[in-house]
Amino acid sequence: METKIAFICTGNSARSQMAEGFCKYYAEISGKDIAVYSAGSSPSGYIHPLSVKVMLEKGIDISGQRSKSLDDIPLNKIDYLITLCSDAEKNCPVVSCKNVFHWNLPDPAEASGTEEERLVIFRNVRDIIENKILDLLKII
Repeated sequence: METKIAFICTGNSARSQMAEGFCKYYAEISGKDIAVYSAGSSPSGYIHPLSVKVMLEKGIDISGQRSKSLDDIPLNKIDYLITLCSDAEKNCPVVSCKNVFHWNLPDPAEASGTEEERLVIFRNVRDIIENKILDLLKII
């Protein structure tokens, strides 16, 4: 039976996009039957280019994904709902999902500085997300 996982943040441009990419990748290589979604409570309408860049460093191309709203995903059928920021946790609609996790991660899209300084922040958040995804998939 297919397990449905949704990653929710505010803009759906960085954290949730990286989580979607990692979860799809690791689910596929592990042979798990998982449908993966991401959405934003206030979607930005784009995927942050530095998210794409740091994911490519891991061999995962998320450039084909798109920024989505909560209305674009089947929230009423989700088995695991993961919010990636306190804003999404507060603004997430009530769903009948018994497996809800809150990963309050900093938003790399808000990082300032040179591109290299911002890349360090994106990489740090990316690596936290990857480890959390690997832990999540152990319980599914």
